[in-house]
Amino acid sequence: MPHDLSRSKDLLERAARLMPGGVNSPVRAFKGVGGTPPFIKSAQGAWLTDEDGHRYVDYCGTWGPAILGHAHPQVVAAICAAAGRGTSFGAPTAAEVDMAEAVRRYYPSIEMMRMVSSGTEACMSALRVARGVTGRDGIVKFEGCYHGHADSLLVKAGSGLATFGVPTSPGVPADLAQHTHTLAYNDVAGLEALFEKRGGELACVILEPVCGNMGCIPPSAAFLEALQRVTKAHGALLIFDEVMTGFRVARGGAQQLFGVDPDLTCLGKVVGGGLPVGVYGGKAEYMRQVSPDGPIYQAGTLSGNPLATAAGLETLRLLAEPGVFEGAAETTATIVEGLRRLAAEAGVAAQVQHVGTMFTVFFSDAPVTDFATAAACDHARFGRFHGALLEQGVYFPPSGYEACFVSTAHGPYEVERTLDAAKVALGA
Repeated sequence: MPHDLSRSKDLLERAARLMPGGVNSPVRAFKGVGGTPPFIKSAQGAWLTDEDGHRYVDYCGTWGPAILGHAHPQVVAAICAAAGRGTSFGAPTAAEVDMAEAVRRYYPSIEMMRMVSSGTEACMSALRVARGVTGRDGIVKFEGCYHGHADSLLVKAGSGLATFGVPTSPGVPADLAQHTHTLAYNDVAGLEALFEKRGGELACVILEPVCGNMGCIPPSAAFLEALQRVTKAHGALLIFDEVMTGFRVARGGAQQLFGVDPDLTCLGKVVGGGLPVGVYGGKAEYMRQVSPDGPIYQAGTLSGNPLATAAGLETLRLLAEPGVFEGAAETTATIVEGLRRLAAEAGVAAQVQHVGTMFTVFFSDAPVTDFATAAACDHARFGRFHGALLEQGVYFPPSGYEACFVSTAHGPYEVERTLDAAKVALGA
C-alpha cells in the first residue's frame, strides 16, 4: 500500500496556484517519474524527512552540494557565526580571499577567479570571457550537457528539458542560438569536422567533463585528447563546467582525475557548502580582461557573500582531511557493485555507471555514452524503479537523466537499506 503523502499533496495543490508546476525548478515536479513529490521538512546527514513524516536515504544531495551530508554541524556553526557578523556587505571581505586561495589549491588551472551566485551565472560569465578575449561569437556545447538556463546554452540541452521532451526553449532568440553549435558527447569525428570547417569562428568549447545532467557518463580518452588538441590548434578556449563534478569525481575535479588543463573552469554546488554560489576562473591572461582590470563586464551584489563563503570554506576544509573523500568514493563503489549484482540476479538489463561519488542506474543493455543512448534507455522502467524505491525509503533524483550523489554521511547502514530497497524495486 502506498505510503501516505496527503500533506505533500495539499502543499502541491497550494503551490500549483502560485508557481509553474508547483515548484521552483522543473525536475522537482516529478513529471519524469510520476507520483507526488514529497515536500521536504528537514534533512540530517544522509537522510531526508518529508512533511508527512517519512524518512528517506537521500541520493539527490541537493543535486550535488551535500557531499558532507545535510546540516553538518561544523558547516552550520560556520554559517551561524558568519550570519551573526552580517549577512551581506556588498564590499570586499577577508573570507573571499581565503576562498579564492582554497579554490586555487584544489584547482591550479584557476589562476584568477570571480565568485558569483550560481552555477548558471558562472557558466554564462565564462562564455562572455571566452567571447571577449577571442573576439569570436561561436560556442560549442554537447547535446545533453546542461550549463544553466542562459540563452546561449538552451540549445538541445538535457536534464529537466529532456524529461519534458523539449529540445530547446521558447524565448531564446534564433539570432543568438545560431552561434551555438551542438555536437554529440564523445563524438571525436564530429568535433574535428566542426573545427575544420568553422574553427576560426569558435570562441570556446564548454562541456561537463563527466556528464551529470543526462546521467553519469564519463568521457572517452580519445574525446578528451581531441578537445585539447582542436581548441589549441584553432585558438579557442576549453571550458570545463565542473559545477557538478567539482570536488565530486575527485577533490580537484575532473581536470585532476583526467590530467587536463582547461583554459576556464566553472564551479558551484560543493564549493558553496549548499548555499547559492558559483565560481568561474582560469588563466590569468584571460581573467585580467574582466572588469575592473579589463573591458569584459560582470558584477553581482551578492557575489562572495559572507554566508556562502563561510559554508564553502568549512566544507572544503573538512573535505581536505585525509580519507574523507576517499571514504565517500569507496561507499559509492560499494553501492554500484551491489546494484549491478542485484540487477543481474533479477535478470534486469541495467548499466550502473559511476565516477567518484556520482552514479546513475540506466535501464539499458548497453553502456550509455551520449544523449542518444541515454534517451534510448527504458525511462518508464526507471519511473517504476524510482517510485518503488521511494516507497522503501530511498530518494533517488526524480529523472532517469540525472546522477545520484553519495555523501560522507552514507555509511554501512544506509548502504544496506539502499540495496534492500533496490532488490524490491528491481522487481517493479
